[in-house]
Amino acid sequence: MNIGIVCYPTYGGSGVVATELGMALAARGWRVHFITYALPSRLDRFRENIRFHEVEIPSYPLMEHQLYTLALAGKIIDVARYEQLELLHVHYAIPHAVSGYLAKQVLARDGIRLRVVTTLHGTDITLVGLDPGFHPLVRFSIEASDAVTCVSHYLRDRTQQLFTDRAAIEVIPNFVDTAVYDRSRYNSAALRRQLAPGAELVLMHTSNFRAVKRVTDTIRILATIREHGISAQLVLIGDGPERTEAEHLCRSLGLCEAVHFIGKVMATAELLSAADIFLLPSQNESFGLAALEAMSCGVPVVASNVGGIPEVVSHGENGYLAEPGDIDRMARYCIELASNGKKWHRFSQAARNAAVERFSIERIIPLYEELYTRITSA
Repeated sequence: MNIGIVCYPTYGGSGVVATELGMALAARGWRVHFITYALPSRLDRFRENIRFHEVEIPSYPLMEHQLYTLALAGKIIDVARYEQLELLHVHYAIPHAVSGYLAKQVLARDGIRLRVVTTLHGTDITLVGLDPGFHPLVRFSIEASDAVTCVSHYLRDRTQQLFTDRAAIEVIPNFVDTAVYDRSRYNSAALRRQLAPGAELVLMHTSNFRAVKRVTDTIRILATIREHGISAQLVLIGDGPERTEAEHLCRSLGLCEAVHFIGKVMATAELLSAADIFLLPSQNESFGLAALEAMSCGVPVVASNVGGIPEVVSHGENGYLAEPGDIDRMARYCIELASNGKKWHRFSQAARNAAVERFSIERIIPLYEELYTRITSA
C-alpha cells in the first residue's frame, strides 16, 4: 500500500511519532511518502520505501502571508496522483487535516479515491484549536476525516468535549523503539562522566522549551535537591523560547556549573541512558512521549499529574506524579529515589517493563496497520 504522511518536521512529539511511524511502516514493506515543508529531523539517512516530497510555498507581492495550507493541499494532490496514494495520514489538526480534506475533494472530482486518517496529538486540540478563528475548521476537519485517532484517552475525551460528539475516535498511544531506547546498548557510565562529571545524581529533561513544559521548574527542583546535600546535576536537552529564561535562572541561583544545556541533538536514546531520573514538570501533556523514551531506557520519571501522563507513568511503580508547580514534592520524590538504591532499581526495571509490554513499536504499529486496512477496504 502507498501511504502519504503529513507532519511537522520539527523537534517535537507529533513530528517524531509521525516520522517513527513512517519508518516502521517502510521497514514492514509499505511505501511511505512524507509530505511537508522540510525533511523530518529523524529521517537522517536513506531508507528503502521512503520518499520525501517538499512543499514549496509560493511568494507573491500581493499576498503578504504565506499560503502553506493551500500549498500543502496542492502538493498532496500532486503526490496522490502520481504516486498512487491510497491513504493519507495527517498528524496535527492545524492545518494538516484541513489541507487533507481539500486535497481529497479535488481528487474525488477526478475519480481518485483517497482516504484520510487524522491523528490528534495535543495542543492542536487543547490550545491552537480553541482559537475562535480555528475552532470551526478543526471541528469540521475532524468530522470529515475517514478515521480519527488520539494518542491518549485524556485527549480523546477532551476532543469529544470541546469539538465533536463523534464516537468513533480511536486511541492509539504513542510508541517507542525499545531496541534503540535501551540502556544496555550504551556505555552510560562513560557518557555520564562526560555530561555531568562528579555528579551523585543525574537529572535529565528534554523538550522544545516552550512555556507549557515549565523548564525552569527543573532547575528549581535541582536547587532544592542540592540544598539537602546531594551532589545532583541537571542535563537539559532541546531548545526553544524558554531557554534564555532558564539560563538566567541558573545564573541567579548560582547553578551554572550544575546545569548543562546540550541543545538539540539526535542521540536522545544514548543521552537518556546516562540519567538517573527524568523530570517532566509540564503544565499539560496529552501523552508524554519524552517520559516514555526515558522509561524505555530504564529511567524513573518524576512528572506532573496532568493530561495523559498518568496513562504512561504509574505513580509509585515506575515513577512519581505531583501537581504542576509543586517543586518541593517533586524534589522529595527525587531525593527518595536517590537515597534508596533498591527502590531506584525496582522503579527502573518497572519503567523498562512498561515500555516494552505496553508501548513498544511492535505492539503499536499493527494497530495502525489494522486501521489503514479497515479504512481503505470500506
